[in-house]
Amino acid sequence: MTSRRAREPGGRLHTTLEQTHGGSDVGHYVGAARSGVSYLLCGTPRTGSTLLCSLLSSTGVAGQPESYFREPDHRRWAARFGLRATDEGDIDYVDFVRGAVRAGSTGNGVFAARVMWGTMHLLAERLRRHIGGDRDVDVLERALGPLRFVHLERLDVVAQAVSWARAEQTGFWQQGDRSDATAELDLDQVERLVATVHQHNEAWRAWFDAQAVEPLRLTYEFLVPSPVDTVTRVLDFVGTAPPVGWAPVSPPERQADSLNAEWVRRYWATRPGT
Repeated sequence: MTSRRAREPGGRLHTTLEQTHGGSDVGHYVGAARSGVSYLLCGTPRTGSTLLCSLLSSTGVAGQPESYFREPDHRRWAARFGLRATDEGDIDYVDFVRGAVRAGSTGNGVFAARVMWGTMHLLAERLRRHIGGDRDVDVLERALGPLRFVHLERLDVVAQAVSWARAEQTGFWQQGDRSDATAELDLDQVERLVATVHQHNEAWRAWFDAQAVEPLRLTYEFLVPSPVDTVTRVLDFVGTAPPVGWAPVSPPERQADSLNAEWVRRYWATRPGT
């Protein structure tokens, strides 16, 4: 197993947060006061991350990975955490992170969250304002304790972009969403999303290199046919094991269908020789 070195448990987070936020129990749910390892599931949309999050949550020992830190969802999560906004509409971010760690942890102390590329910079910057730190990974570890990273990619970027385009057009991102909108192939949109996926994948690789992080690397193409093996790899990476007799329970259905395949075919038909 390869990962960034584990840091010594210490009181840096607790002390720093007390100095900036006040209150002797601020570090109770974050940083060194937590037991267990934190990990972030990093990726881009339409890589099977919802499926993987569901599978990991179902083990009961791998945290409860969700997109807690996605900016548009802050108010929704804050309400779930029982936090109130100020008169100006602000939410105390230290309390927000503490609520996320509560919600995202399993009984063995493992915390997990899903982070897309567009969220990582915002998360690190928000935390830096409260607890300081130079490199992003140092800031994250001061907030979340010993931290590991799982990087999920989709090798077929065109299929990923097609899936992303359909989700944007219909508003149907995962099971439970409702939409009556009809999707129509927009080759320009697919082309833009292909470029976005490549840019974000490269940004993740550059970020891992700059932070001296070696993530566990997984692919959609391995996850979909081998969900149990994928989960086992993640659990081994974070230093835990599935409960005896664990098996996936009603994972989300695969959303790709014949329309996706037709859009991929038509996309490539406009690019002969590529």
